[in-house]
Amino acid sequence: MSQHRSSAVPARHSRLPARLLRLACLAVPLALGACASTDSRQLVAEAPSFFDDASFAPSTQPLDPADVFKLTPAMLDYIDNEILPLSRKKGLAEALTDALYTRSKLQLEYEASMTRNAAEAFEARQGNCLSLVIMTGAFARAMGLNVVFQQASIDEMWTRSGDMYFMSGHVNLQLDRPFSETVARVDRYRTFTIDFLPQEDTAGLRIRPIHENTVLAMYMNNRAAEALVLGQIDNAYWRAREAVRLDPKFLSAYNTLAVIYLRHGDAARAEAVLHAALMLAPENPRMLANDAQSLRRLGRVAEAEAVDKRLAAVEPYPPFYFYNLGEAALKANDFATARTMFKREIDREPDYHEFHYGLAVADFGMGRLDEARAELAIALENSVKRTDHDLYAAKLDKLKSYRQWTPAAQPNVQ
Repeated sequence: MSQHRSSAVPARHSRLPARLLRLACLAVPLALGACASTDSRQLVAEAPSFFDDASFAPSTQPLDPADVFKLTPAMLDYIDNEILPLSRKKGLAEALTDALYTRSKLQLEYEASMTRNAAEAFEARQGNCLSLVIMTGAFARAMGLNVVFQQASIDEMWTRSGDMYFMSGHVNLQLDRPFSETVARVDRYRTFTIDFLPQEDTAGLRIRPIHENTVLAMYMNNRAAEALVLGQIDNAYWRAREAVRLDPKFLSAYNTLAVIYLRHGDAARAEAVLHAALMLAPENPRMLANDAQSLRRLGRVAEAEAVDKRLAAVEPYPPFYFYNLGEAALKANDFATARTMFKREIDREPDYHEFHYGLAVADFGMGRLDEARAELAIALENSVKRTDHDLYAAKLDKLKSYRQWTPAAQPNVQ
């Protein structure tokens, strides 16, 4: 089948930081293949037994899966007044992309502080990649286009909030053009892929279609992780529970649920959930780390140490390993060691803003003012939350001011 690919990059960033998408609370965002194994069927059958509704208060912010793709009257008006008139010249798929993502139209911003549903992303004019995929899919379906959600295999990218770590993956969507639109065209592509990363970042990726329920599970899993960051354990539970219910083969949701149980003080339930999920992904480092923690809290020290050994073999240097060493060196005013550690972390993930900020601090401590300014600029460019962006912008302005008032003497460089 012929296919055309469009890279739809929101207005704020001409190039989004590479390999960004959904939050998966301390988990690899892994969904099982279509051919269910005996273990996967067992996990699906056991899923309801992992819930403990009585131990959690009702959610203060109920989330209905039916609302995720729902269009508001304002969105329907946007279709009628902006997209359909443009489609007479460009076709529905191209008109949709142009109306949503060109700078002269909706002017969407990439913003990763929360995962929004379609209506929230449209109203705020911003969202993370999953939010943008959901919103675009909602518009496309309302216009009569067939939508196929796709998951891409990419390198891991990690972020953190406090003591919690998150892994990002990538999804895009494919639209089928109506046959009538292809008859008179020179490029008779029947399918049209919309992606929120530049083409150079996604060339050669392995793509596979995923069910809408998996997308909804990803959304609920994100919202669960975001609730955990805010300390809303009860809200997090109901979102993770919904993610498991929507797609019982989506392993990230089980890991998120286990983390919630750990935070809630129920290590036994956490271990039971992780034990079942590890039957399908025995080398998943995030689940192994959480399983070891659960076993240790249960007093099963020997079993925890055995899991630790498995984890060390799978992942000798976990996410943020060198960054944490760099942070410790900064606290000891050992700027040279800190600089080395931050650079090692940047070698593993060159696009993460905190690593560049850490390197900027180390450079500043060593008197490398030009290098510190350059690293701060990279941190600013790669920031994906407005709060981080504003913080780095303020520090960069302060550093420029500092340099302006510093005597023009060559600083000591170690």
